[in-house]
Amino acid sequence: MSRVTYFVDLVLPLPIPNLYTYRVPVEFSEEIQVGKRVIAQFGKGTKLYTGIIVKIHEKAPDYEAKYIEAVLDEYPIVNSFQLKFWKWIESYYMANPGDVMNAALPSSLKLASETKILLHENFRDVIDDLSDNEYLIVEALEVRNELNVAEIAEILGIKNIHGYIKKLIEKKAIVVEEELKRRYKPKMESYVRLSPRANDEEQLKLIFDEISRAGKQVEALMGFIQLNQRYSKQPKAVRKVDLQKTANISPAIINALVKKEVFEIYEEEVNRIKMAEAQQESYDLNEEQLRAFSEIKSAFSEGKVTLLHGVTSSGKTEVYIQLIEEALKANKQVLYLLPEIALTAQIVGRLQKVFGDKVGVYHSRYNENERAEVWNEVLKFDPTNENSRFQVILGARSAMFLPYSHLGLVIVDEEHENTFKQYDPAPRYQARDASIVLANMHKANVLLGSATPSIESYRNAKDGKYQLVEMFKRFGNVQMPEVLCADIKDATKKKKMKSLFSPLLFEAMEEALENKEQIILFQNRRGYSPIMICETCGHTAECKNCDVGLTYHKYTNRLNCHYCGYSIATPKVCPACGDTAIKVKGFGTEKIEEEIGIYFPDVKVARMDLDTTRAKNAYHTIINQFENQEVQILVGTQMVTKGLDFSNVSLVGILNADNMLHFPDFRSYERSYQLMSQVSGRAGRKSKRGKVIIQSYNPDHQIIRNVIDHDYHTMFKNEVIDRRNFKYPPYYRLIRITLKHRKAAELNIAADFFARDMKAIFGNRVLGPEFPAIAKIRNSYHKQIILKVEKSASIQASKDHLMKIYTNAIHRNEFKGVRVIFDVDPY
Repeated sequence: MSRVTYFVDLVLPLPIPNLYTYRVPVEFSEEIQVGKRVIAQFGKGTKLYTGIIVKIHEKAPDYEAKYIEAVLDEYPIVNSFQLKFWKWIESYYMANPGDVMNAALPSSLKLASETKILLHENFRDVIDDLSDNEYLIVEALEVRNELNVAEIAEILGIKNIHGYIKKLIEKKAIVVEEELKRRYKPKMESYVRLSPRANDEEQLKLIFDEISRAGKQVEALMGFIQLNQRYSKQPKAVRKVDLQKTANISPAIINALVKKEVFEIYEEEVNRIKMAEAQQESYDLNEEQLRAFSEIKSAFSEGKVTLLHGVTSSGKTEVYIQLIEEALKANKQVLYLLPEIALTAQIVGRLQKVFGDKVGVYHSRYNENERAEVWNEVLKFDPTNENSRFQVILGARSAMFLPYSHLGLVIVDEEHENTFKQYDPAPRYQARDASIVLANMHKANVLLGSATPSIESYRNAKDGKYQLVEMFKRFGNVQMPEVLCADIKDATKKKKMKSLFSPLLFEAMEEALENKEQIILFQNRRGYSPIMICETCGHTAECKNCDVGLTYHKYTNRLNCHYCGYSIATPKVCPACGDTAIKVKGFGTEKIEEEIGIYFPDVKVARMDLDTTRAKNAYHTIINQFENQEVQILVGTQMVTKGLDFSNVSLVGILNADNMLHFPDFRSYERSYQLMSQVSGRAGRKSKRGKVIIQSYNPDHQIIRNVIDHDYHTMFKNEVIDRRNFKYPPYYRLIRITLKHRKAAELNIAADFFARDMKAIFGNRVLGPEFPAIAKIRNSYHKQIILKVEKSASIQASKDHLMKIYTNAIHRNEFKGVRVIFDVDPY
């Protein structure tokens, strides 16, 4: 019988448009399987990459196929649903397969030949369990500190070494560079156990006699026996901190018993992902929630995507919890998407009280090992196993890439948020829209929730494409907040402003603080001041890499670029004229925080923006302090507008509405309404109506009037008229083409060529090319072209035409340095 030669098509983590075909050595013929990782060499050098098998066949390619180097997995780590989903994202968002793979897989599941390999800090614990070749690798690392894959291959004298690396990682003998970049250290917990001498009943009695006069030591030993449940069928491990707390003893008491050979201290690596035991909390739905729940269930039975439009504090989360309970009873997985990593802190706590360790969290603030842990738990989910963890996944947009196999419900909370859109790098997907496609592949139900739905989603609901369910009453009959507008133009003219605060806002702040109530102040700009200017010559500090001014940050006394990270010390004299008359103009969250300190020196203030929440748990800490009323005033950017629930907030101040309203974007009115309405929804308690004060130079602006009247429907009607007239979503689809080059002249030639070819096919549906508001970022000039495509036209045909134009352009020598980026449905 003739031997069959197999070939595999691989997705490689590289920005190349096609899959690449490799030959399978006969010794791997039984191991290959779609969804498994393999090691393959790509390009002219010796560089190796991790690829995913997407197809197995017997057809040789037109080029000479290279052999795969190794098969890494015993079972597929990517399932068929994922591969189908990746293909859709690649096609719809005009992305390369490798871009999608990079977005989907945690870095710890991708090894490459340049990956640095280092010793795990606890490698000596497993030294006796290593094979000869594994020991040689560890021995070499002890001498040289770090090695790459090629160097290890040279040391062992064999080519196929990835299997050894994989096993050493699993045994926790080594770590890879990606983990250390994130300062990865295994989380260790100290435990207490009885020494061999004390683990005998007769000896234990004698030990009690020995220490009878040392009361605290007796309490420690009794506390250990209590926690250990020594005489039960299943004794428990005892954490050192728990013993200290239960017995009310210091570490010194435990150490004394260690010296007497009563206790031993040992360490174990513990799960980084904190779990909470379910407390069997149940939420009794009120009449409004029950009606919404019933309507949603009815829509699900018809297979419809459902939009839940519920005013702020109407109790949408309780409805979500009831729907999740039903999905779990049906042994289905649940994906709960949130627009911000920051939002997970409050929601996780609420869900874990009900569902315990069924709830897993997945987002980019987790290190790669935590993300890989969640990935593996989702991959091995078994609906017949009651102990399966992470049946409910709560996360930001990347959570939709996890390996679901029994997905039954997708909830997209705050569905209107633009943070569901991935901007850079590719694929530039919209997680809300993509998750609907994912749910359709699994035949799962979809619920979109928002107090201020996106124009597109609400239009789909009005057209009958989605089912619309609305909740107009706040939970507990809490009144909608009173919204007032302060005319800061008039207050400035009459010299009544107290720095950044109008008399109306300042008096309301004084009243709230006197009543021991909390305040949220919103300003959609971080830093101290956006402009630093010389009053003598007019010079302003600008970024050397970007076409944008530097923002002054007083805390660090530096000027920073918020686009590329460029930073300089604050100048004492003007670099142009040498004068010292340098002033700051405008204000951000940092300046608001400082001004509050001047007027209310005894009030505790916290600031929540990108600068104060960079650390993994910083956001959670700030929220806890505010929830526990350790902080009276919370100042923040968009982060404070999203889905947070505080019982003691009576006042919300929006310090400058005009920045949002006059932003040059067709969605600026919609977004302004959403931001102001969302942050307004943070105000109000059961016993007292909340108050919101909007500061503006134009208090009669239609959007501000809509916010004051809590009138989403009028805003929607006005917006859709403008969108229809000017050919924007939801009536047209948009594709934005961005061209980049380091030289403006060469960029102009390429952009004109691209636009000319587009206009020859699409006519007046093409806008541009134009420089955007910020024309230069990171030393590259940008030009943009917008293509508008009618909803009735084929979006795929339009993309095919664009790719032909692109292919024609990149083969011209004068355009070789130009980078072209396609963004479908830019947000």
